[in-house]
Amino acid sequence: MGALKPVGTGQVIATSTSAAASAAFDQQTDRIRVVAESVGCHVAVGANPTATASDIYVGTSGAEEISLGSVAAQRVVGVTTGATTTIDFPEGTGCPFSVGDAVSLTATGQSYYDFSHKTIASINNTANVGGFFGTRIVVTNNSSGIATAFAADYAELRRSMKVSVISNASTGKAFIQQVQNA
Repeated sequence: MGALKPVGTGQVIATSTSAAASAAFDQQTDRIRVVAESVGCHVAVGANPTATASDIYVGTSGAEEISLGSVAAQRVVGVTTGATTTIDFPEGTGCPFSVGDAVSLTATGQSYYDFSHKTIASINNTANVGGFFGTRIVVTNNSSGIATAFAADYAELRRSMKVSVISNASTGKAFIQQVQNA
């Protein structure tokens, strides 16, 4: 195994016999590194996970790497605001996400469109629905307060996740960091 390079900001989660979750983070790599301090813990990863004793166990004898799956991100070419937010992807590119995934939007030059860790409610891949030929998704983000037309220089939607941990009998800490091979 080669050297690891940290990606993004790491997090520390207090572990106990009640499941605790990290703050949401945008997925930038295909794995996280988890180190359990004082007591081992079970770890779950997903949009809004709740760790249980049946999830992957990380002991205190060393670090474990847990797969997050492929990084999912897509350029955004249109946003329709409302009680939910409709996102348009470039024609012919498809959608790397699934219904139920959590996503975050970053719109360069129009940061009021930005949102973090909102759930995908639906995905429409049907050609020529209302004159649209690209994939459109609906996200549970209330953007009805935005009156300015979407015209960002560049916008990207990226999968976001949380990590949940639980220990069997005691308290400790779990250190979570996205990593990649250096």
